[in-house]
Amino acid sequence: MSFCGNCGSQVGEGIKFCPGCGASMDVQGQNTGSVNQSNFSDNVRNLNNTTDSTSNFTQEDIAQNKMMAVLAYIIFLIPLLAAKESPFARYHTNQGLVLFLAGIAVMFVGIIPIIGWLIALIAPLFITILAVIGIINAAGGKAKELPVIGKFQILK
Repeated sequence: MSFCGNCGSQVGEGIKFCPGCGASMDVQGQNTGSVNQSNFSDNVRNLNNTTDSTSNFTQEDIAQNKMMAVLAYIIFLIPLLAAKESPFARYHTNQGLVLFLAGIAVMFVGIIPIIGWLIALIAPLFITILAVIGIINAAGGKAKELPVIGKFQILK
């Protein structure tokens, strides 16, 4: 007995379509990829699989500055001024600043008729999701890049 690669349902030998989701099966009983739902769910699960540079920071610095790192995603100026000597807080402050600038860019793109309006409707949700990911990483003591925009470095 084989299993569908799309939904995990058991598929009998010689069955051409999964009884659970209707995905086409090849000769070995594997999903041929005609249904893209699993690709989307895999992409969502892997959204936070970004570069982790936590090992570059001391555990003492991380423990003392977790709250400042969390604040960096809400108001990036506070950690920039209050914890300027902390490399961990500064890392997250950079991520928060990049996120803030992305939000500003979305506002300017929203001026463009039709396409800009559509982007301006969807992008705030994406920016909110990135902020939540950043807050979760900072609260967990991790220094992981934000998906898509995390590679940009403004603060050194």
